[in-house]
Amino acid sequence: MSLSAAALFLLAAAPPMAVIDERDTMRREPTPHGKIGMSTAYRISDSVPQPRMMEFRRRILDRGAAIGEHPIAHDEVYYVLEGEGEVLSDGKRAKLVKGMTAYLYRGASVGIWQKGKKPLSLIIAYPVEKP
Repeated sequence: MSLSAAALFLLAAAPPMAVIDERDTMRREPTPHGKIGMSTAYRISDSVPQPRMMEFRRRILDRGAAIGEHPIAHDEVYYVLEGEGEVLSDGKRAKLVKGMTAYLYRGASVGIWQKGKKPLSLIIAYPVEKP
């Protein structure tokens, strides 16, 4: 009996899970894609010991900061934990507040700006380009 590639994949042992404390990944840095203000970055998936298929990050944008407009070659998700922001995708803008998600599609030019009185805290997730 011959097993398909999919069946062999399912039989392969998965690496052990990785548990990461975001405090161990925290660093202060200018925002990506334009250095528009400062942010606190939590590069959580960078701490995963095994090769990974996705990026998972938290970023807190200081007042007036932004992840500048940039093209994406993959789908990307911004989920708002705290604060208020304005997301851009191919020229269309939308307000985001706590509990809202922007699902952004491959090929779009995207960005997000902090708005309001509080810093903007986001979860950002997307697939890695080359696992």
